[in-house]
Amino acid sequence: MTADESELRELRSSVREFMEAKSPEESVRKLMESEPRFDPAVWSQAADQLRLPGLAIPEEYGGDGFGLVELGVVLEEMGRALFCAPFFATVLLAAQALLASGDKEACARLLPGIATGRTTATLAVAEDHGSWDPAMVSARAVPDGGGWTVRGRKCFVVDGTTADLILVVARTVAGPTLFAVEREAAGLTAEPMETLDATRAMARLTLDAVPATLVGAQGAGGRIMAKVLDIASVGLAAEQAGGARRCLETSADYARVRHQFGRPIGSFQAVKHKCADMLVQVELAEAASREAARLADEDSPDFPVAAAVAHACCSRAYMLATMENIQVHGGIGFTWEHPAHLYFRRAKSSQLLFGGPAVYHERLLDRLGI
Repeated sequence: MTADESELRELRSSVREFMEAKSPEESVRKLMESEPRFDPAVWSQAADQLRLPGLAIPEEYGGDGFGLVELGVVLEEMGRALFCAPFFATVLLAAQALLASGDKEACARLLPGIATGRTTATLAVAEDHGSWDPAMVSARAVPDGGGWTVRGRKCFVVDGTTADLILVVARTVAGPTLFAVEREAAGLTAEPMETLDATRAMARLTLDAVPATLVGAQGAGGRIMAKVLDIASVGLAAEQAGGARRCLETSADYARVRHQFGRPIGSFQAVKHKCADMLVQVELAEAASREAARLADEDSPDFPVAAAVAHACCSRAYMLATMENIQVHGGIGFTWEHPAHLYFRRAKSSQLLFGGPAVYHERLLDRLGI
């Protein structure tokens, strides 16, 4: 199912209105210091009123069957508002891993709960080294009776302390493999990680002979993760583009009202250049993320390259926009009381989420066959 331009505008308007009401700066700051790092009531409203968790889940599993284009609109608005919720982990990581596994039984069992918002989920891949490359995974899974048990440690697990369902990539004799673990499973402990960006909760998991269910085929973890990283990178790029656009608007607004030497600072050439540079980067970021989403929905062979380009382009644009936003605001922009640093922290954590510039540039070269 694909929405036309008027439907996309209506979706954007509805999500923005919801974000302005439910995710103002004071709410974000409050949630940053709370546990869980999101408001369950707001999450339920996003699911019940707007049906956001099920937007891009196939209709056969209880979702609405839309694609990455529609999901990108939602993520741009969430990035713009620094929305604190398990949406990215649940919809972009866990749900996409289930779909990529090709395991229809697991999808039928687990996706309907995700689609309604009743189940939150995440994907645990990275370990102490921080790499999302399944070849680097050392956590191990062994057969145990009719099931499996998993041992190992996972780090940088998005929303890992609150997720009801954790999809874990662990190594079997056949190679990296995907497993489903329930949050209440015996032997599983989760502790919050203190990171630069408090608006995106991270956790460290310890798995000590934790009962697990095989998802998909043994040894298919590499193929699954390649697809998940492409889709998640585009979703993250949309989030970054939304945040960058917000920083540009904030800078332009401030440049119009802040006066120095009897005139708006926006009339000074140095400030004009900063805003112009931000505009170029933001427009490029939006174009890259939206084109990648379109290619994904068309199942184009060019999608993996476009996904890598979008992630690299939007990471750079968001970092530049947040840094220039601080500069345009001058002294006030450096203070804890001003929201500029919240966007800078999100920009840096997003840039590093899947490995950082060296990794995503290498991924782009790999997708290009170089």
